[in-house]
Amino acid sequence: MMPIQRLRAALELAEVVKQHGHRLDLSGEQERILRAIASCRTAALGGHVQTCDHCQHQRIAYNSCRNRHCPRCQGSACARWMEDRAAELLPVEYFHVVFTLPDTFNTLALANKRVVYGILFDAVAQTLLEVAANPRHLGTRIGFLAILHTWGQNLSLHPHVHCVVPGGGLSPDGSTGLTTGGKWVSCRTGFFLPVRILSRVFRGKFIDLLKRARGAGKLLGVESDCAFDGLIDTSVKQDWVVYAKPPFGGPAQVLKYLSRYTHRIAISNRRLVSIDDQSVTFNYKDYAHGNRPRTLMLNGREFLRRFLLHAVPRGFMRIRHFGLLANRVRAKNLATLRRLLPTPTPTTAPVVEPACCPVCERGRLISGPHLSPRQLAAIIQRLDSS
Repeated sequence: MMPIQRLRAALELAEVVKQHGHRLDLSGEQERILRAIASCRTAALGGHVQTCDHCQHQRIAYNSCRNRHCPRCQGSACARWMEDRAAELLPVEYFHVVFTLPDTFNTLALANKRVVYGILFDAVAQTLLEVAANPRHLGTRIGFLAILHTWGQNLSLHPHVHCVVPGGGLSPDGSTGLTTGGKWVSCRTGFFLPVRILSRVFRGKFIDLLKRARGAGKLLGVESDCAFDGLIDTSVKQDWVVYAKPPFGGPAQVLKYLSRYTHRIAISNRRLVSIDDQSVTFNYKDYAHGNRPRTLMLNGREFLRRFLLHAVPRGFMRIRHFGLLANRVRAKNLATLRRLLPTPTPTTAPVVEPACCPVCERGRLISGPHLSPRQLAAIIQRLDSS
């Protein structure tokens, strides 16, 4: 039998955490996140031995932390989620609409992440559902998926919601009983809803919901009514950006898009260029200059400070479904829509297969039983002494 191989990591966020995390004054939740990232796929979490079913080559695979802020853990989580979404896609044109919160609210958002980001979701949902239901536009009930991102390419705070929307909805006569009556109404080819109207309605919805939260005493960090009113007045003078990207060609393209966006975090390991005891350098796209690729060097402490800006509260849902696709009615509504639409070509998500053996490149690596950190340490010690 060949000697057991231990997997070695490439340049990763975990290394930044280990070198610079101790320099930060952290909250309990932030400390939990960084500790999970640092210990992910190390002996500290235990693991198992993988054995090739062809040549019997073995290697140690450590367990994942499964923290949603960890770049190592998102691939498998995304694959599982995609398998569930593949069967839900419809044979229609899909649209991608992005709602961006003005940076006026950045400080307020950081002090009230759960409340402000929840309001952002609600404002986006109310806007799309209301404008789509207006007979002057689409005149239908729609459903959509919304994904919260809070970062820009340079790790600055930039809260925005990506919406993936089927290009149409159910006619009003099916609004009270979707299993009977109603018909599918498609939007115009290549055009969903007017973005200027979406922008104005979004602004009104968000400000109204924020004022209600303020009145209910749910917002921290606003010292007086005068300061809050000044914040609102400043925001009204800014552009509230709603951007409709070109439509997807079909369900297969939607699935490919979702696989890149749904479980994305503020920065991936592949964007890291170098790490030392003083700084971190990473790649980013300069959107202000035609998406030009650039590199940015930050002090290690500043890099982690920016990264932690994008940690969301425990239990907060970053992916949500609304309207016809809301969780409690999605299965029933999809069954109705499939009866009204042409039979779709089945769309399948990528299948996660066992890892291929790096030695013989023919066999598959089969995982053995879970081993505790102590058991793994004993195996590693035996290997090092042999």
